[in-house]
Amino acid sequence: MIVQGLAFYLFALVTVAAGVMVISARNPVHSVLFLILAFFNSAGLFVLLGAEFLAMILVVVYVGAVAVLFLFVVMMLDINFVELRQGFLHYLPVGGLIGLVLLVELLMVLGGWTLAPEATAAVAAPTPEGLTNTHALGELIYTRYFYLFQAAGMVLLIAMIGAIVLTHRRRPGVRRQRIADQVARRPEECVEVRKVEPGKGI
Repeated sequence: MIVQGLAFYLFALVTVAAGVMVISARNPVHSVLFLILAFFNSAGLFVLLGAEFLAMILVVVYVGAVAVLFLFVVMMLDINFVELRQGFLHYLPVGGLIGLVLLVELLMVLGGWTLAPEATAAVAAPTPEGLTNTHALGELIYTRYFYLFQAAGMVLLIAMIGAIVLTHRRRPGVRRQRIADQVARRPEECVEVRKVEPGKGI
């Protein structure tokens, strides 16, 4: 029990510290790396809760796909961060208000745990005997939250279609790759053989 408590505080502390570094690091590549660290420690917290399937999904999907995609996008984009920081004071009141609301919500949650610990007893309820973690999650998603699950899938589908449409739109002045034209090229159209005399080459 002591080992589990120490592991929880270790994972939680590293997750919070990595989350703070995601938004405070000056280098965007470092921010993505701290995000990956936060994902790994969140997976460790899921393992401590007995949700091994969620921990595996978090590592495989978010670390293996989403965070790596973020990393490649950040490394490929030429973003002028000096220009982005110029509007910091303009958005500071709105950001401060949102941060204050989140702080109040966190204090309410912590106060609820302190004043009414019996209200959180159902959160740590053990899994019924003979029911695996994946089976319990599937029963919950595909029965009680089925319509919300389908709605989330539709939102992701619309986002994917929008990204494809934006990628394939034709813009003037942008050269596009045409596979058919490349395949149809003949060697004499793209290769020129020249006879170079000795001593006159490059």
